Amino acid sequence: MTLHAFRTVYVIQGEHHVSDQPDTVMTTVLGSCVAACLYDPVRRIGGMNHFLLPEDSRRRDISFASAAMERLVNSLIKLGAQRPRLEAKLFGGGHMLTGLPDIGHRNGVAALAFLQGEGIPLRAKSLGGAQARRVRFWPATGKAQQMLLDRTPELAAPPRPPPDDPGSIELF
Repeated sequence: MTLHAFRTVYVIQGEHHVSDQPDTVMTTVLGSCVAACLYDPVRRIGGMNHFLLPEDSRRRDISFASAAMERLVNSLIKLGAQRPRLEAKLFGGGHMLTGLPDIGHRNGVAALAFLQGEGIPLRAKSLGGAQARRVRFWPATGKAQQMLLDRTPELAAPPRPPPDDPGSIELF
């Protein structure tokens, strides 16, 4: 498939998307937020979420870790994925503002705790640090790429073909 044949889906804060289409690439930009990329390798279906905050016991909307993770899992199951086969990759959770609480670390801990509690294996992660990330995820293959961003705005680049190893994270 050529570079320009991919349909790009932008996953913004508080949203998620699932697909089994080989021509789809999901993308998001993260600072302290976390994105989980879940994939069923047998059904060849995957999805990405983008959540903002670790938890709030008073609210259960998708901006919070466990609600976002549950909705992503349920959306994948509705399209034919099976929970026991799901695999995960996590991105984000940066500490973006010095002198303020490290919400990014707490987001990463919340995502890891959800995966552990649900028995979903973590195949790769890039959490923490002080840089934003652009992430691309091919849901039909489970492959992911990550670009660490400078603090200056980046120009959007067209999606590249995914890396060969679905367990890797390719820097682009």
